[in-house]
Amino acid sequence: MMTKPEDKDLNTAQVEERIVRLAFDGDPLRYREFLAKLRAGLPEGTGVALRGSVVTNKRWKDGKEFDADGRGTSDLDVTLVGDKVMEFWNEGSYYIPGLHTKPLCDEDARIAPGLNPLREELQKLAARPVNFQATSNVILYARDVLFDEPYCMVIEAQKAS
Repeated sequence: MMTKPEDKDLNTAQVEERIVRLAFDGDPLRYREFLAKLRAGLPEGTGVALRGSVVTNKRWKDGKEFDADGRGTSDLDVTLVGDKVMEFWNEGSYYIPGLHTKPLCDEDARIAPGLNPLREELQKLAARPVNFQATSNVILYARDVLFDEPYCMVIEAQKAS
């Protein structure tokens, strides 16, 4: 598991503890169920990274803490890594064709209709908005290094992806 937290003193286990505390009300069973549903619902070999304020506890747009506006108000940014999962997005639903998709979210639920039921199921489990975005490893890495957008790899991508 690779972690790129904003606080470089945190290790992967500490970042995952933060994720459980912030996004799952401190319930590690709900977090494990969330990961199990991702593994079961995504193409074999798909990697999964969590990005954004659930990793840093700081919102990008205003610097406030995760859920600063009340429980369930911050979303989970789920980045899916792999070629097979990108095939779920409709043509024209990419920022960079074949490398980086637009986010699948409530506002744009039709851009990857085959994944939307899973995303909605995860929203119920997490009791908060969940967004999916598919990307390649190189884009995920570039966003971290070039734009300081940390992430936590919670499911490692395999060759089948």
